[in-house]
Amino acid sequence: MIFKVPSLVLLLALSLDISESNNEVSFNDLNKEEAVKDTLHVKTLLQDSLNHVAEDYYNLAIENFKINELGNSFQNAGKMYEIAQKNGNQLQQIKSLKLLSLIYEKKGDLEKALACLKQANTLKDTYFLETGDSSFLGNNFPIIENKILQLEKVNSKQEKTLKFNQLAIILSVLLIVILSLFTLSLYKNNQIRAGANKLLQKKNEELFAAKEKAEQASKIKENFLSTISHELRTPIYAVTGLTYLLLQENPNKSQEEHLNSLKYSGEHLLSLINNILDLNKLSAKKVKKINTDFNLRLKMADFYQSFVKTAKDKSVEVHMLIEDQIPEVLNGDILKVFQVLINLVSNAIKFTNNGDVWIRLSLVNEEKKQVMLRFEIEDNGIGIDKKHQKSIFKNFNQGQDETNIRYGGTGLGLPIVKNLLLFLGSKIHLESEKGKGAKFYFDISFGKAQQGKGVVKQLDKNEQDFLELDMLKVLEGKRILIVDDNKLNQKITEKILLRKNTICDVAGNGQLALDFVHKHIYDLILMDIDMPVMDGIEATEIIRKKDSRTPIIALTAVSLEGKIEQFLNHGFTDVIPKPYKTELFYEKIYKVLKLAQRSA
Repeated sequence: MIFKVPSLVLLLALSLDISESNNEVSFNDLNKEEAVKDTLHVKTLLQDSLNHVAEDYYNLAIENFKINELGNSFQNAGKMYEIAQKNGNQLQQIKSLKLLSLIYEKKGDLEKALACLKQANTLKDTYFLETGDSSFLGNNFPIIENKILQLEKVNSKQEKTLKFNQLAIILSVLLIVILSLFTLSLYKNNQIRAGANKLLQKKNEELFAAKEKAEQASKIKENFLSTISHELRTPIYAVTGLTYLLLQENPNKSQEEHLNSLKYSGEHLLSLINNILDLNKLSAKKVKKINTDFNLRLKMADFYQSFVKTAKDKSVEVHMLIEDQIPEVLNGDILKVFQVLINLVSNAIKFTNNGDVWIRLSLVNEEKKQVMLRFEIEDNGIGIDKKHQKSIFKNFNQGQDETNIRYGGTGLGLPIVKNLLLFLGSKIHLESEKGKGAKFYFDISFGKAQQGKGVVKQLDKNEQDFLELDMLKVLEGKRILIVDDNKLNQKITEKILLRKNTICDVAGNGQLALDFVHKHIYDLILMDIDMPVMDGIEATEIIRKKDSRTPIIALTAVSLEGKIEQFLNHGFTDVIPKPYKTELFYEKIYKVLKLAQRSA
């Protein structure tokens, strides 16, 4: 207040002087020039007084600032700025703005502090341009500039920090939301997975139990079929064997007709049993591929001969054509291929009357180690309607009922053909029209084998012709040992052989067979497999330790699928499955004895 009182008194005095002067001017009518000079003088005095008042407010503001009375300092600095602004004193405005900037900075309001400094800087530039005087700044000019730059940097940094913090907050919120959703999703998935695992475990237990039951049922089914097959083959062997013997005893016409019907029924029943067993093995995937080296032309010659009599009975002529380019010795599962061919050729003969059947083998492709052969079976029989050409490959289906009634059969042959070829990696094809015959064909790949390596020696083509006189000559007087535990089978086999003037001994088991072998020398041994005391395999292995030359043929009702090679490894010369066609029985014995003669 000590600064304010003299200034106010002086201001009032000046005001009175001005009013008196004005009165004097107005009343005394001074001349105009003197009046203007007086007025300018008064204004100058007033400005000086206001400048002093502004300086007083500045000094008060400085004192307040020093003792940290920022409120009073701000108020006094503001009054200084207002007076300096009205008085037009730019220097005082700059000073007041600098002081306000310091106050704002101390309060922490850097944005307003920077604004005050910028405004002070603008006034400074204006003052400098108008007056050209920079001395008023002294050494503070660089400081002010540095301060402005520093505050700008701090403000920019704070803005960046603020933006970064805002972005970090937004990202954090998004991350929290995503994590929350992810956690929720994991929780739900875990709940679903837990439920699914529990359900899956339950289903697995059910499936495992069902699998065990299925395997047990399959095993029971397999054992049943194997047992029933063996048990059925034995009486069927008796039926077919006795029928053959009765037909050889010159029956009258009526008896012959009945016996032929009985023979056909026995063969049909045997075919049905074999087909059911084959289908069961294919469906149970019990079939194994057995590759052996073989002479294709000799094997096909044997195959051809097996159908000559059947075809002749139906007045059907069978033709076989084999391309010369096909290699002589091959490697593959020829037994399963023959099983396919037997079904196809049997059907061709069955559905053809007074016609022809062609068996063709052609070379499709030849590589260094492999050949692809095509087998074709064609007939000029009744043919197959196009609408039935797919259904005939289904189990127990012959296309139409009238075919079954007229020709008989089970409808299992072609399904077996289809499944066997699928197992061998091939496919059956059919071309046919009703009334114009049918052609079945398929392609099979075989490996090339070295000529003669691993191929069982067989008779040449001339010796393969089934000649009754030569057979009688070969079989006559030969001593044959029949080993079988079934009394009826013993009698049937003995009577069949006696018709060819052979000498037969009979043993009921393997042990008795060894006793006979020690006492006599035999040209041939017919050995059953399943027998009490000692089975046929054990007896054969014992015989082979001392005798490797005598032919031993396994005569068995056991299914031979995949077992022929095992029999040969045990020392058997060949295998004849029971029941058999008597003609084929004679032929196999004839060939074995013929080979034995040649080896001797």
